Amino acid sequence: MTFAPQLTFAFEIRAYLSPSLHIGHGDGEKTEFTPIVGGTVEGPMLRGTVLPGGGDWSSLRGGICELDARYLLRAEDGAIIDIVNRGFYHEGSACPGQFDGGLQVSSEGVYYRTSPVFRTDAPAHRWLAETVFVGLAREAAEDAVAIRMYAVA
Repeated sequence: MTFAPQLTFAFEIRAYLSPSLHIGHGDGEKTEFTPIVGGTVEGPMLRGTVLPGGGDWSSLRGGICELDARYLLRAEDGAIIDIVNRGFYHEGSACPGQFDGGLQVSSEGVYYRTSPVFRTDAPAHRWLAETVFVGLAREAAEDAVAIRMYAVA
């Protein structure tokens, strides 16, 4: 019997960004910080806002960008939710475009995936801290990124 994990769409985070700040160059590496200045959370399992003040530390090495974002969400009920969202961005011909229904959630030739971890003590949202998620990210605008969060069953 073959087993394959199932993904269930939970919500989409749309984070608005300020221009990246250059931190430095290492041995073949470029490090930047991109401030997160707000945004929205919309979906069947969570709704709310992205609070300003977080950001994404990224390191580019050999065409592979390693992402390490940390920011806060405020659910509609006022609960605060911490998110640490790590992942990778790179371009390559082996990356297929992917669709969720009629919505294109990743572009052909672009691998932009995250692995978020959530923390909160709010009883209504504790499930976030007890679930594994996969994020499919895409550029939503020049100053915004959209990340569709899927719960792994």
